[in-house]
Amino acid sequence: MMQAAVYRGVDDVRIEQVETPEIAAGEVLLRVEACGICGTDLKKIHTGSHSAPRVFGHETAGTVIAVGEGVTAFAPGDRAMVFHHIPCGHCYYCRKKTFAQCPVYKKVGVTAAYEPSGGGFAQYVRVMDWIVERGLVRVPDGIPFEQAAFIEPVNTCLKAIKNLALEADETVLVIGQGPIGIILAALAARTGAKVLTSDLYAERHAVAAGYGLSHPIDAAREDVVARAHAETEGRGVDAAIVAVAGDPLIKVAMNATRCGGRVLLFAQTQHGDAPIDPAAICMDEKALIGSYSASVEIQDEGAALVFEGYRNGFDLTGLISHRFALADAVEAIDLASHPVADSMKIFILPQQQPGSEAGKR
Repeated sequence: MMQAAVYRGVDDVRIEQVETPEIAAGEVLLRVEACGICGTDLKKIHTGSHSAPRVFGHETAGTVIAVGEGVTAFAPGDRAMVFHHIPCGHCYYCRKKTFAQCPVYKKVGVTAAYEPSGGGFAQYVRVMDWIVERGLVRVPDGIPFEQAAFIEPVNTCLKAIKNLALEADETVLVIGQGPIGIILAALAARTGAKVLTSDLYAERHAVAAGYGLSHPIDAAREDVVARAHAETEGRGVDAAIVAVAGDPLIKVAMNATRCGGRVLLFAQTQHGDAPIDPAAICMDEKALIGSYSASVEIQDEGAALVFEGYRNGFDLTGLISHRFALADAVEAIDLASHPVADSMKIFILPQQQPGSEAGKR
């Protein structure tokens, strides 16, 4: 038996004992060393979008404990990070490189128990064969498991930045400086573009500054749209990214963007009826685009960025504000669900002893 944080219904997560998963041919059993809490995990817990029971958690890194028959690329003791979605590679959507819409991609290939749902909020996960083949990433010695667990979110952010096709003479506005907003802004800055960052909290701007982001906008006191125009000779930014799940911010992003510019929605993963000015898209020629989930096409590039970045100014463990043992996962989920100024990325460390929560940086 093993411990897991089991989703039992809307706003109902319980620490329970479940059977340690058994693996079959081609599969791997991974001991979870670190798992970040993602906003999509929280959305599922709070909206009841998925049936219960399940074990969520998909930003997962750990140690290979056992391998099934036929597995030759990994052995017990290897350190690895796992993607929970991997596309088939040959369907219509894969041919169009819209991998997140592939029917196989929509299947989850990592589980701790019950319906496969990532399973990282548990001591062990079973990694299914198609994920082992293309979605299990070896982690070099010297790279902390916490850093490796960022590979999946970094991939999603890198995909978004590539979709924007930023150029070095452009200015981009990133609305929201939580962990994802900071990663998006830092990756945007690597293109040579000037990056404006907007957030309500000075504490988050302070963290962002550690990643080279030097053009903060205090959204609690400043007019974000006015500042975006002031920074661009009155035109508006060339591109804006909405990294906060607040539909009213779509209008802010559209108004802050120049005619002919691009607005990318990253955090708007709930269907709804957000108001959009059609003339801004038609007459002002502003492009409204989206980016969702990871891309297998940039998997190696994203992993290398995380590994090399740990030693070269892109240490993502600096985004972690709180670490919790698995026994305290309910508290961790509650904190992540109600962020405050000094809470950033929340991690669950299943091998950590209860009561040893590390607190703030």
